[in-house]
Amino acid sequence: MARRSIKENKNIYQVAREAADMTRAEAAEALEFVSESRIEKIEGEKSLPEPDEVLAMANAYRKPSLTNYYCSHECPIGQKYVPEVKSGTLAEIVLELLNGINSVSKTKDRLIEITSDGQIDDTEIKDFAEMQKKLAELSLTVDSLHLWVNEMISSGKIDKEKLDEEANS
Repeated sequence: MARRSIKENKNIYQVAREAADMTRAEAAEALEFVSESRIEKIEGEKSLPEPDEVLAMANAYRKPSLTNYYCSHECPIGQKYVPEVKSGTLAEIVLELLNGINSVSKTKDRLIEITSDGQIDDTEIKDFAEMQKKLAELSLTVDSLHLWVNEMISSGKIDKEKLDEEANS
């Protein structure tokens, strides 16, 4: 049996690999095109992973959130445009989603009023900015739901083929 690392400040990639109960050698075999030494460099933070490596790790370690972490923390474009999506329980996500929908629904008439002339003037900017913030929060909650579904698919708790079949029927 391989030794477990006792390093204290493990990065997300090492934590994910260890949670998948894989040694670096096993991970390299599962990742196919990423060597054990390359994994060590990524986990030791001597080198940043490439996007295709992160995709492979997310798949092999059954940890879809690795891709969002990479985009929101390590990719220069993603750092600017991709928010970090937090995982949660289905109940938490659904309650947050319903709260967001209710909040946006209450302001929809004002949104129509503000945007109907195709311009946002100084008297409307405060209300519009608040609505934009609520919509961004709602979007992030939808992303959390997508992440939750992907985690359930990766863990085998949701059958992807059945889900896709129902979504396309």
